[in-house]
Amino acid sequence: MARASMTRRRLMSDINVVPYIDVMLVLLVIFMITAPLLTQGVKVELPQAAARSLPPEAKEPLVVTVDRQGRYFVNIGDHPHRPVDAGVLTTRVAAVLKLRPGTRVMVRADERVDYGTVVRVMALLQGAGVPSVGLVTEPPPRRR
Repeated sequence: MARASMTRRRLMSDINVVPYIDVMLVLLVIFMITAPLLTQGVKVELPQAAARSLPPEAKEPLVVTVDRQGRYFVNIGDHPHRPVDAGVLTTRVAAVLKLRPGTRVMVRADERVDYGTVVRVMALLQGAGVPSVGLVTEPPPRRR
């Protein structure tokens, strides 16, 4: 009887880390695949609080307008009320930024224009060298 109590097994205090290594490798593969996908996008500076109007002493901003049909307009050039294509848009914006660095660029879009069209305009502006884009909105109606 004394011998039976002596041959009792001791508790094993080791941790099996093989399942943790498997999980870690799966996560590593997932992050390696998704990381390049996250770098595509358009950088936009979002407002921290309620929108403020531009200061009166600021230079006149460059305004790119997208109408209901998805046509582009730029407030510079000989005919600002004529639609322009994507190539002309990027050329004009790049020229203005070269002549007047620090010019603010604003996007005015009709509320019925789909989100993809506005994002395409912002991508074109980013390709022209615009560091940040502002979005023109109307203030909400006041409640009485």
